[in-house]
Amino acid sequence: MSVSAISARAWLDDALAEIADTDTGADQAHGDPGTGPVWEPRFAAAGRHCGHEHADAVRVLLLTAARPGPETLALLYHRGSAAERRAVLHALPHLVGGPEALPLVADALRTHDTTLVAAAVGPYAAAHLDRPAWRHAVLKCLFTGVPVDAVAGLRRRARGDAVLARMLADHAAERTAAGRDVPHDLRRVLALTAGARP
Repeated sequence: MSVSAISARAWLDDALAEIADTDTGADQAHGDPGTGPVWEPRFAAAGRHCGHEHADAVRVLLLTAARPGPETLALLYHRGSAAERRAVLHALPHLVGGPEALPLVADALRTHDTTLVAAAVGPYAAAHLDRPAWRHAVLKCLFTGVPVDAVAGLRRRARGDAVLARMLADHAAERTAAGRDVPHDLRRVLALTAGARP
């Protein structure tokens, strides 16, 4: 069943008003430890009320309005659906200024869900993943078929990275030896490392 734009907008306006009336910020918007914020049902129901094609954007709007701290974000992530986890990852650059949420990125990169992997390599990862973890995130994209266009800051971080160049060359050699094609994205990233010293 399709969701009308008018009903979706009304639902979103109500949800944002509810959040505005709640004592949000940090990790104060929930009662007992582990219970989650009072607006969590709204966060979970976004797809049903606004359409699944808009759910990510709506959930990010709700999170940005509520401004939960890392503890609440982790709670929402770990007990949420894949779609809810994806929204948390998309919202991280707007909500967390430091590396506190990197465990969520690491968890997403361990999955085989390509939508989570793509969300995990966004601007937050570009800003906070250390070099080894970032290189492995790029390889994870190549292994799982996630387009490297999803990797925020790819050109900047890959430039002159000799270790990444060696890892990519080794992976390409393994694929060639196994009679498999070398993905175009791998060649693209390898070209970005131009100027790297072996």
